[in-house]
Formats: sequence, structure tokens, C-alpha cells
Amino acid sequence: MATRIRLARRGRKKKAMYDVVVADARAPRDGRFIEKIGTYNPNTNPASIVLNDDKALDWVMTGAQPSDTVKAIFSYRGIMLKKHLQVGVNKGAITQEQADSKFEEWKTAQDAKVQGKVDSLSQKKASDAKARQEAESKVNAARAEAIQAKRVVPEPEVEAIEEEVAEATDAQVEEVKAEEVVETPVEEVKTEEVAPEVKEEAPATEEKTEEK
Repeated sequence: MATRIRLARRGRKKKAMYDVVVADARAPRDGRFIEKIGTYNPNTNPASIVLNDDKALDWVMTGAQPSDTVKAIFSYRGIMLKKHLQVGVNKGAITQEQADSKFEEWKTAQDAKVQGKVDSLSQKKASDAKARQEAESKVNAARAEAIQAKRVVPEPEVEAIEEEVAEATDAQVEEVKAEEVVETPVEEVKTEEVAPEVKEEAPATEEKTEEK
């Protein structure tokens, strides 16, 4: 029976997770499998891989063919390198101690590389958060200045308002004076009109006395 190591999908929509399973090559992707040897979560950065390295190596050594994605995962975890070294040991090209030392050297370098990536991602995340905070503080400061500028009236505007008030007051005073000037002739006209009437009555009395 041809065996294949591949991924079986699970999880919700747009948040898929995968199981690393050993299954019959003729079985469907999410169908029955022989054994589950790990999980793969691509939603994190870096991707989260939980794998039983010993079982994965045993299946690879017995002829199980990994899919392209699983092969990349195995290379990332050093399974393919360990298989290559073990084949050399079986052929007598190198000893087991040499194979183990080479794998440990590679493992140390790989761990340092992964840790460096994690550190760089965390630093980038912190710097991005700091930049967002600074930008937000600038926006808040600009907003506060704009509100303060609306509340406080500038000095030129205050002077203009005072001038307008003074002009309006002068105009009202002039209007009052003009009304007083207009009312004065009216009284004079009334007195003049009354005076002639009195004078006209006097001759009438004189005529009466003459007739007598």
C-alpha cells in the first residue's frame, strides 16, 4: 500500500488549520488516515508547527511520500536533513556521532534564525504601535488647538468689534440729536400760528367801539 504524508484541513472559514496525517494515497484529502503525527497553523507569524519528529522520520524512512507542503515543513524542522544523514550512516559514509553533531549544528543555527525572526517581528510590532500612538497624539493636539482657537477671539477681531460698537453708539447719538433738532421748529411753528389769530381779533373790538 502506497502511503502519503499530507495535510488534512480543519477549522473554520478563512481560519483554516491542518493536521499532518499519514494516509493511503488513494484516500480523499479529508478522509480516513492511518496516523496523525502533528499540526500546522499558518495563521500565526511565524507559522505554528507541532510535529512528532521521530514518527515523521520513521514514516519517511519506510517510504512514505510527503506532499510539497509537508516536505517544506519537514525541511523547516530538519526531518529531511536527518533522513539524509541517516541514509549516509546506513551506507557507512559517516558515523552516527558525526551525523548527530552535524544535525545539532544545523539545529542551533536554525533556532537562532527563527528566534531572530521572532525578535524582529516583535520589534517591528512595538515600533508600529509607538508610531501609531505618536500619530494619534499629534492628531489630538491639533484637534485641541483648533477647538481652543475657536473659543478664543483674536485681538484684531476684538478691536474691530469695539470700533463697530463705538460707531454704532455715535450713530445713535447723532440720530437722537437730529430728532431733537427736527422737533424744535415744530413748536415754533405752532406758536407763530397761534399769535396771528390773536392779533386779528383785536381790530374787531376796535370796530365795535367806533360804531358805538
